[in-house]
Amino acid sequence: MQHVTLRQLYVSLSWTTVYYFLSWLMESDAEDLTMAPQKGLFTYETLVHAIAGATGSVVGMTVFYPLDTVRSRLQLEEDRKAKNTFAVIKELVEEEGFETLYRGAVPVLQSICASNFVYFYSFHGLKSLSSSSVGQSAARDLFLASVAGVINVLTTTPLWVVNTRLKMAGVGQEKQEKPAYRGLIDGLIKIVKTEGAARLWSGTGPSLVLVSNPAIHFMVYETLKRYILDGRKASEISPLTFFAVGATAKAIATLITYPLQLVQTRMRHGHKYPDLKADASSLELTSYILRKYGIKGLYKGMEAKVLQTIFTAALMFMTYEQIVAFVFKLLLRNQQLAAQRK
Repeated sequence: MQHVTLRQLYVSLSWTTVYYFLSWLMESDAEDLTMAPQKGLFTYETLVHAIAGATGSVVGMTVFYPLDTVRSRLQLEEDRKAKNTFAVIKELVEEEGFETLYRGAVPVLQSICASNFVYFYSFHGLKSLSSSSVGQSAARDLFLASVAGVINVLTTTPLWVVNTRLKMAGVGQEKQEKPAYRGLIDGLIKIVKTEGAARLWSGTGPSLVLVSNPAIHFMVYETLKRYILDGRKASEISPLTFFAVGATAKAIATLITYPLQLVQTRMRHGHKYPDLKADASSLELTSYILRKYGIKGLYKGMEAKVLQTIFTAALMFMTYEQIVAFVFKLLLRNQQLAAQRK
């Protein structure tokens, strides 16, 4: 009952936050919410982008979560017979039931919400701080996205370490065995007590290198977006266009960085190789996989990962753009109403 209560509390707090945020937008003084571009980390524009990005990521991950489950299984279970994504889904449902496709969904959604809030806030905050004289360019977007990625990794890696373990909890064990952690917070506390705080940042090395994934993603997305807009407003572009742009950008980033993602996942969960030391570095783990399985070993589960990341990112950016456009329309409406009252 405690776990259910915590989950209900989380959902309640999430909706309460959204409610008061929208109420603040509707009731705030229009003079404070000017539509002119603002500079600085603490601006309403940066907050809007962060909340929209976090919301979009939760929507995208919720819809395509089963593909992420398949990706994790293929990366961590070397002896799994089925290699095709949909064959694995069928196999998992037959062996463990439909609910296994959403194993660990709540902590993953909590983590991805926090992670994308930090990332979008950092990226757009840094973007607003940078000098307008520099202008917009792919190189600038790549640099800012990389810095935002480093900030995100250093602050949210503990959340991903716990939810990777939660997702794989009970796999290969008897069903009656209790899961090691009751939830995200419980997992954080127990890992600190039993393994030390440093364990929460396991896989940080590959994660920092993997900053290149969202950095490339944002660079390609922003570049394609500028090309498509070409002087038009984002509200004039169809949601499906943003869906396609988000999918294309993520596909390019994922194909380039997938081997690092596989190593990162195994370091977070803990590899099961008996002839490799438990605290092996990312370089040692990579070398071991190459020696034992060849280059194919570094791309195990890529099909599921590509499908999951492409569709999740596409839906995330489509939702993100629609929320941003909607919120800024509310702000503009507030300004117009305030002007009429004067």
